[in-house]
Amino acid sequence: MAREGARRIFQGRSEHFDRMWQVFDTAGIDARQVCEPVDWYVAKQDWTGRNQRFLAHADDLLEQAATRCLANAGLDAANVDQIITVCSTGIATPSLDARLLQRMKFRRDVARLPIFGLGCAGGVTGLARAAQLAEARPGSRVLLLVIELCSLTLRQSDLSKSNILATALFGDGAAAALLSTDALPDRAPLLTVEASGEHCWPDSIDVMGWSVEPDGLGVIFSRDIPGIVRSEMRTIADQFLVANDASAETLGGLICHPGGAKVVEAIEAAMEREPGSLDVERAVLRDFGNMSAATVWFVLERRLARGDVRPGGGSHLMSALGPGFTLSFCLVGPGHSA
Repeated sequence: MAREGARRIFQGRSEHFDRMWQVFDTAGIDARQVCEPVDWYVAKQDWTGRNQRFLAHADDLLEQAATRCLANAGLDAANVDQIITVCSTGIATPSLDARLLQRMKFRRDVARLPIFGLGCAGGVTGLARAAQLAEARPGSRVLLLVIELCSLTLRQSDLSKSNILATALFGDGAAAALLSTDALPDRAPLLTVEASGEHCWPDSIDVMGWSVEPDGLGVIFSRDIPGIVRSEMRTIADQFLVANDASAETLGGLICHPGGAKVVEAIEAAMEREPGSLDVERAVLRDFGNMSAATVWFVLERRLARGDVRPGGGSHLMSALGPGFTLSFCLVGPGHSA
């Protein structure tokens, strides 16, 4: 469906598409969730229309994600003390969390922090900030919400290689998690955040991000990203791990944002993992595409369900790359009640 939609948009208009259409076969993606029907993407859209659809869908998806998360925790919205929302694919003022307060019964004094501009790194950096806020106010309950509607950024007017690649990769998704220093009644914690950190490369603003165009957000992708990961990620990861009394050799595993097939391969090479070992990352990419900041949470959910993060199994290194150009880390381990 994505390939045919892209063909309707780009064929005969972009010389790049005629050379790149095979990327829809090689991207490793079988299915994606997108918030609009194909005809919407084929039709010409303006900034106003895109953002109106963003707000409508983001409101619905955030409510669904928050409701599911709180139900799994056995809590009501009124039990939440702080809300963090992470998003980089639409503009909302009032912020998405303020809009959510009109739909759910959060307290009127709930603390709110909207975070914009982290891109794909937002899933991991958002977790780090949520953990820091929970630690700063012991016993408080922090609801982390991540929403990315990447498909709405597809622009008919952009005939670049980056936009065609984004059309082959991007999907829509949302995730939610609840963090606290105190265990919940009758609920075993799933995960413990042990440490967090990030690295921002110098002179790297043009590696990844958005450009603001008359009809929407234009995607910026550097072809150098897999090479940067392959040559530099290990040194940066080792510095983070050593600073937190850990090492790559003692890790229980990796939980990575799968930005694309080549990036996953580069991470395996950089971290000296067997080719194909990031099987969950590839499976999420196959089933959902690249959902920007939300993607790593789908990976985490599957790894938890499979029992990869377990007592005695060692800490796992969560990582994601984003604009800046930034590599974000969280060191996570199995939950405990202490």
